[in-house]
Amino acid sequence: MLASRTIACQTFAGDALMRTSIFTSITSNFAAFGFARVFGMGWKITRNQYNPHMRTDGRANDQLRPIQIKRNFTEAAAGSVLWQQGKTIVWCTASITPDVPPWFGDKKIGGWITADYVMLPGSTTRRKDWPKIGHTDSRGTEIQRLIGRTIRAAVDLKKIGSHTIHIDCQVMQADGGTRTASICGAYVALVDAVRKLPREVPQPKFLALGAPVPARFDPTMYDPTRAIVTDLAGVSVGLINGEIRLDLDYEDDSRAQVDMNVAYTAAGKFVEIQGSAENAGGFDRDQTNRMLDLAVAGCQQIMEIQRDSLAK
Repeated sequence: MLASRTIACQTFAGDALMRTSIFTSITSNFAAFGFARVFGMGWKITRNQYNPHMRTDGRANDQLRPIQIKRNFTEAAAGSVLWQQGKTIVWCTASITPDVPPWFGDKKIGGWITADYVMLPGSTTRRKDWPKIGHTDSRGTEIQRLIGRTIRAAVDLKKIGSHTIHIDCQVMQADGGTRTASICGAYVALVDAVRKLPREVPQPKFLALGAPVPARFDPTMYDPTRAIVTDLAGVSVGLINGEIRLDLDYEDDSRAQVDMNVAYTAAGKFVEIQGSAENAGGFDRDQTNRMLDLAVAGCQQIMEIQRDSLAK
């Protein structure tokens, strides 16, 4: 192997400066790739500079990818957020409609929040086809249900009146962690949307003479300013080469022995824990606890980023 051979450097007689320049250049190039010169033994790979388990983007195991949040990304929706986490980019919108689902019933107080998720064709290197039936595929259906029930945990639905807030998450570029990035971006979009709810609950436009007013129109329960009950974030963790890592990108995710997605609130409650092992490896209680501890720390960091963005 090249790393185990001594480097022979031809020099030009009578030109010490040239000799020094050539050797320095070779030394710098090899050192940059994690080689070190050992006296009398030439060059070899050094353990402290080269780690085969090192993350491809150079992050520490407990480090999040860089996060950028652009609120009011578009104008039409009540909440519109472009969430970028590393190379993963998700566009999340929150749209308000003054009605509730047909199954809601007249006795149920408040409103509803639902979510949709789709990966756009150009979100991956190899084009992802549009779903042949509906707007998403089976994976997308599972993820949008996850997003919906997670986001609802941050809201007192009784306080939003007879409204449905539709969360739409469109993955523009996928590099791992799209579902947790969607949760984070959707929460910010939701907060912006709730801030735009009317001050007074809208009353029904059509009501039969003598019919009782449905409970969802009760003005005493309506209070959008108190609808958001806790901050919310989600992040992925995993076990790769025996190491617990935070915020997996595609390279981490594709090699993970364990992949876990966690949604957590500022109130200290887990909303969602999805964990699975690959290659029949499994994971024990200690590894589970360590992954959850790292996920909580990651979610807390993300919530701080969200708060900073929403305060602007």
